[in-house]
Amino acid sequence: MIWVLGFLGALIALLYAIYVGLVKKKNDVKESASGIDVQLKKRYDLIPNMLKAAAKFMEHEKELFSQLTALREQAMNAQNYSEKFEADAKISSALRAFNIRAEAYPMLKSDATMVNAQQAMAETEEHIAAARRFYNSAVKEYKNALEIFPSSMVAQMMGLKDEYPFFEAEDEAKESIDVNEFFN
Repeated sequence: MIWVLGFLGALIALLYAIYVGLVKKKNDVKESASGIDVQLKKRYDLIPNMLKAAAKFMEHEKELFSQLTALREQAMNAQNYSEKFEADAKISSALRAFNIRAEAYPMLKSDATMVNAQQAMAETEEHIAAARRFYNSAVKEYKNALEIFPSSMVAQMMGLKDEYPFFEAEDEAKESIDVNEFFN
């Protein structure tokens, strides 16, 4: 009888430990996603400031300004992680295009407000990249827990699903850069 009670007690302790581990992993994913949101919010706040600084110099780039503003709104209103990541990729692409076009305006490159905004944006981009790495690591741990026995059984009993996508770089960022196109 003592052996049976000991075995049941150990089994319950194991199941509870697995349960706690799964809850922590799910919360780690949510925390890391929130970290991305914080950095993206900083980016969204910087975009209007950068556009205001550039507007007086880049009068012919109104279409790009409108595109960045629309993408910012789309990203801020995303309903799920997939939509947010897709909008984020579009913003990254548009910001790269903006920075390339900004290089053609010598007065803009020396404007203190613009220089500060670009430095803040570069720093924010680095923080976003770090937050994405942390998120992907948390998602990997969560997915592993959902798929590896015995936690997979407990996860199934808890009704946990694989609902968090990995962040993946957009196709454009994966391509090699042709340096010659910057000198033409």
